[in-house]
Amino acid sequence: ADRASRESEHGLELRTRDRYRKLQRKIEQALERIEDGSYGYCEDTGEPIGVMRLKARPIATLTIDAQERREMKERVLADR
Repeated sequence: ADRASRESEHGLELRTRDRYRKLQRKIEQALERIEDGSYGYCEDTGEPIGVMRLKARPIATLTIDAQERREMKERVLADR
């Protein structure tokens, strides 16, 4: 039981570290977009990303509509 608990904790720690590493990269990319002037604009459509979305998720790269289309496309591909 102790070994299983340690392995479970270790797995959780690895997943947490991976999430933080990915988030750190997304923050770095957002800073790069601020530098080059593309921050706040959708990668897919070029439209401005809403201020409320950016306040909620400062690393957002897509408008809500573009994000929803991407997620729907991913679900369709996953179902195949």
